[in-house]
Amino acid sequence: MPSYADLPLHYGHVPPWLAQRMSLLGGAITEAIIMDYGRAEFLRRMSDPCWFQALGCVLGMDWHSSGITTSVMGALKKALNPRAAELGIYICGGKGKHSKQTPNELALIADKTGLPGDQLIYSSKLTAKVDNTAIQDGFQLYLHSFLLSTDGDWTVVQQGMNDASGMARRYHWHSSAFQSFTEAPHTYIYGQNQGLILNLTDIAAADTKSGILELVKEKPVHLLPEIRNLVMPNHHELRAENVNLKRLGSVLALAYDTKPADFESLLMLEGVGPRTLQSLTLVSEVIHGTPSRFEDPARFSFAHGGKDGHPFPVPLKIYDETISTLKDALYKAKIGASEKKDAINKLSQMAASIEKDFIPNTNFDKLIEEERSNSWRHGGRTVFGNARPPQEGDQLSLF
Repeated sequence: MPSYADLPLHYGHVPPWLAQRMSLLGGAITEAIIMDYGRAEFLRRMSDPCWFQALGCVLGMDWHSSGITTSVMGALKKALNPRAAELGIYICGGKGKHSKQTPNELALIADKTGLPGDQLIYSSKLTAKVDNTAIQDGFQLYLHSFLLSTDGDWTVVQQGMNDASGMARRYHWHSSAFQSFTEAPHTYIYGQNQGLILNLTDIAAADTKSGILELVKEKPVHLLPEIRNLVMPNHHELRAENVNLKRLGSVLALAYDTKPADFESLLMLEGVGPRTLQSLTLVSEVIHGTPSRFEDPARFSFAHGGKDGHPFPVPLKIYDETISTLKDALYKAKIGASEKKDAINKLSQMAASIEKDFIPNTNFDKLIEEERSNSWRHGGRTVFGNARPPQEGDQLSLF
């Protein structure tokens, strides 16, 4: 059964200072996943909407908005395609006019790799047709991204918008997760239930499809059954209710405890301050966490904030140190010195271990206030400008 969640429509653009960093960190995270788990696992994760949302949050995008889809896919395409021969992953398509280039891009990749171009192009076109026509849910597709590996596996991430409701819906496909394009093919559909829709991909719609083929004149309207909703709320600020406080608290305890449970492992990250350790722990979980760990993707915005200042401005100095530390660990692992990479890997395990006995408190709002008040120290920045030190008598000032 598909899962649904709201994605409020957000317009605007990703500023260059963030887009460049998203591409660098997104590329490093992808390389780490491929190195440890393989290309097929990376594509499987990209078909999981909760993991995808967590990735967007850890990269510094707004924690709940539709813009995560466009920006993450753009950043990964920029990072991975130049290294496709090395990593074995290609990304085609994109937003608007770029989506129409998908068949040409797939044909070129097929010529290089020997993959079945006609089949890939057919899959790309049919996934779009299904989500735009077989499922008539009020959302018009405007983004189509086709990810494939040199092994022939593929994932599709595409998104539609509904201007009337101010919402977006994201659709996820994975080549190994369905038997038929027209019978319950999605790994997930990310969006709020809009009520009565035409869904000819539902298994229960088999009789309806047969009737259409036989030119029966009865109108084939099918009501989606009740489903579990994962609702991304309209409010822009991040609230305690949007985060698993026990999991977030364990990350903070690991980063700021002067006597962590496995101090020996942290010695391999000598020189990394507590605030960067907080970010690295959340990055480690994106790389190594199990699917159940991503039910509250908003938590991952505590790595690098958000471009609109929620929950706090993007700390550029911390972001750059995270990128540098992860890329250095990956480079050293390639030449046989994997200690630093192993230490980063272990951060997620250590946080999960602390979580077992951690009792969360009610200081969530205070935590955000402290992040904002210290943002200027970390090079905090949003689309509105640079964070500045709080002035005496000011309400908490960000810009």
